[in-house]
Formats: sequence, structure tokens, C-alpha cells
Amino acid sequence: MFQFSSLLALCLLARLVAAGPCDIYASGGTPCVAAHSTTRALFSAFTGSLYQVKRGSDGATLNIAPLSAGGVANAASQDSFCAGTSCLITTIFDQSGRGNHLTQAPPGGFNGPAAGGFDNLAAANGAPVTLNGQKAYGVFISPGTGYRNDATNGIATGDAAQGMYAVLDGTHFNNGCCFDYGNAEVSAHDTGNGHMEAIYFGTETTWGTGAGRGPWIMADLENGLFSGGTAGNNPADLTITSRFVTAVVKGEPNQWSIRGGNAASGALSTFYSGVRPNVAGYNPMHKEGAIILGIGGDNSNGAQGTFYEGVMTSGYPSDATENSVQANVVAAKYATTSLVSGPAVSVSSAVSFRATTACCTTRFIAHTGDTVNTQVVSSTSASALKLSASWTVVAALSSAAAGCVSFESRDTPGSFIRHFDFELMVNANDGTQQFAEDASFCPQSGINGQGNSIRAWGYPTRYFRHFNNDLYVADNSGVNTFDAASLWNNDTTWVLSAAFA
Repeated sequence: MFQFSSLLALCLLARLVAAGPCDIYASGGTPCVAAHSTTRALFSAFTGSLYQVKRGSDGATLNIAPLSAGGVANAASQDSFCAGTSCLITTIFDQSGRGNHLTQAPPGGFNGPAAGGFDNLAAANGAPVTLNGQKAYGVFISPGTGYRNDATNGIATGDAAQGMYAVLDGTHFNNGCCFDYGNAEVSAHDTGNGHMEAIYFGTETTWGTGAGRGPWIMADLENGLFSGGTAGNNPADLTITSRFVTAVVKGEPNQWSIRGGNAASGALSTFYSGVRPNVAGYNPMHKEGAIILGIGGDNSNGAQGTFYEGVMTSGYPSDATENSVQANVVAAKYATTSLVSGPAVSVSSAVSFRATTACCTTRFIAHTGDTVNTQVVSSTSASALKLSASWTVVAALSSAAAGCVSFESRDTPGSFIRHFDFELMVNANDGTQQFAEDASFCPQSGINGQGNSIRAWGYPTRYFRHFNNDLYVADNSGVNTFDAASLWNNDTTWVLSAAFA
């Protein structure tokens, strides 16, 4: 009997692995009308492009497909294409065949940070993971980053039924508005209550809250993040503690639900299932059918999070169908992998950073007061200068940046290099989440082939860069003067060595 039960369990697991989430939804009578993932195919037979990356050095693009039908993304092709430069995710393709692709979010009611109001694009290498041991990349959304499609095909409108799920990073969030995936206005403007129905993840407390301090899965219904049937607190909507999260929101006339669980193990829980909010505009709903990722319906883009995969369905999926999708997600075996590469930067070591640009190979990262800059330093320099150019490596102050590091000033203990408005500064640690994230960095293999490049954990398109001898976290696709593409590879590469005695 034990052997038969074990064989049956293996057969059921094999069926889940063979079928993709969208195959499961289709068998439940609620087919996918949008399916997005940069990590894997969501249909068992899908072999097309998952996403597109654009190379910083020459603007060339490459579409990334799964390694095999229904399989994991070919991360090696991205790594090869992007070697020695940076890459951005320009398009997340819709696997449903309906053409509901996600591209750079345009200006909306809340304008983006770049010229013309367009949102930023995500770094192609910002969120590495493994699925069943195979490397892939998620979509790391920094504040100001967002994707959208305002001209969709088959997405629910009005009060029509729909379902959604997304796999997210449970440690990457903030209280900004709004890290969403789902149905939004086609105008990129707030057009009133009930004109959205999207998954939200974070700690925003203006409208709704759940148990504990958050983060919570909630529903963004426009002009309200709902954790339950009414605005305010729903203690049944639990704080999320897992590294990988499956988030579910679904709705039909006068009925909707929030469900969620650990995407790496276990089953889904139901945090709310019941009637629509008894507030004008939400019953019936007025959904418009656009799709958003990482932003609110009006392009409000102050939030952060990481997206790995998600779908939208036609019809209201049953709990049983969603439970099978959750089992499929768990069978994919999402796991963390290192954010760090290149020469080792050991915690507890004391280091110095030497510039590699031809003009500046005698200059090291130092600080004058709270300003981080480069200065000429040698063994004969004054002791105070040598100390200001020396840094102690500690584990990243942000627990979300596991494996990354922070750099403590040796002449002002308790103060760390952090970025503020993309300028590097030395400030005392104030204990906030914002400071911890701003002071967490992930060393990478040097972009110009030497030493290391130091990437900002919270803005993975941005690296330590010297520009007119001052230090910034720079992005060679950015709009600031210090983002200039000229010399970017050299200016963002550093040779780390032992700190000055």
C-alpha cells in the first residue's frame, strides 16, 4: 500500500509539472486571457518568447524563450547577450496568444520620473532565482518602474468575472502606491471607484490593512486597497512572511476573494471571500480592461516589488482550480540564488576602492564630511585621508538583500555609504527600512572586465559611478548628467583591495 500511494503521489506530481498553470485554468473552464512570466512558460506547449531585453552598449534587443516547451527561461542566452554591459527588460510577452504584452508604462494621471513622464524599465538581471535548479530572472520593480497595456484583447470589463494570480517576492515591498498586477483603466487616469481590479502587495495603510504589520495581499479596486469586504482592517488577511508568495484576487458580480500562500510550499489560504464593498461604484464593478504591473491605475509609481509570473483569466476560477495552480507553482521549486558575482567581497574585511578609468587610476572612493567622492590616495598620504578612503564590509543592512553587503565608514563608525536622490553619501544609520535599503549593495563582476561593479540593491540598473570626481549610483539609460553613456563601463568598475593602513 505504501508503494502504491507513493507511486500515485509521483504520478500526480508529474501531471502538475507537465501541465502549466494556464492548462490547469483551461481545464477548469476559466482560460488564461493574459499570461506573463520572465521565469518560465505558463502553458505546457509554449515555446515562444517570454520577454525581450535591450542592451545598453548598442541598443540591440534579444527575445528570451524557454529552454524547452513549457520549460524555464533560457537565462544563459541573456547572460551571454548582456555580458560587459547592462540590459533592461523592454517587453514581457503575453503567452496566451491574445497579444496582451506589457511594455514601458506611458504618462498617466500620476506622471513617471523620466522625461515625458514615461516610467523606467526594469534591470534584466535584478532578480535572479532558480526553478528546479535552473537559473532564471524575475522583474525587479524599483520606485518609478512600471509596465502597462491599455489596448488589450479579452480582458474583463464592467462587472464581468475574472481571476488573477501572481508569484511575488515576499521580502521586497514598501508602503508606496501601488505595486499592482491586474486590471486597470485604459486611460492611465483615475476614472472612479470600481474601475480597477488588481492584486496589490505591500504595506500601504491609507485604505485597508490586515493582521500585523504587513505586507499584505489586498485588492486595488481604485480609490481603495481592500483587505476584505469593507474599507479598514480585516484581521483574517494575514501578514506575509515567506520569501516567495502566491497572491490571488478574483471577482464576479457581487462576489470576490483574496487568497494567498507560500509559493515554495503548502496550500493557499483564503483571506476573504464574500460580497462586494457596500460603497458606491464597487457593486457593480466598472473594470476597463487595461493591464498594469508595478504601478497603480493612474500610473502612481512610488511602490516596489518583484514579479516572477502571473495570469489573468476569463471567468471566476474555482478554489479547486487555484489549488491545483498553487501545487504547480510549488512543483516549479522557486529558490533564491546569489545576487553577488565576481571577486569575493568578504564581510568583516576592510577595503578600498580604486577607480579603473584611465584618467583616474590613482583615485579611491573616500568621503569629505557626508559627501562621497574620489581622491588621490597613496601610502604616503595623511592618515586622516587614508582612513576616509577605507571601508568595513558588513552584511547588508536590509534583510531583503540577503548575500549583499553594506560599507561602513572606518573613520565614522555607525555611518554607511548610502544613496539619496542617486548621490552617494555617508550618513549615520537611522534604523529605518529606507536607510537599510539605500545602504545595501551587491558586488558584481566588473563591467569592464576588471574587479567589481557595485550595484544598488534597490535600483539594480544603477551602479557606483564616479563623475567629475563625485560618486553616484548611475544608470546608463538614465536622464541625469551623471548617467552619461560615455565611459560608463570604466567609471562603474572598481578594483577592491585591502584598506589603507
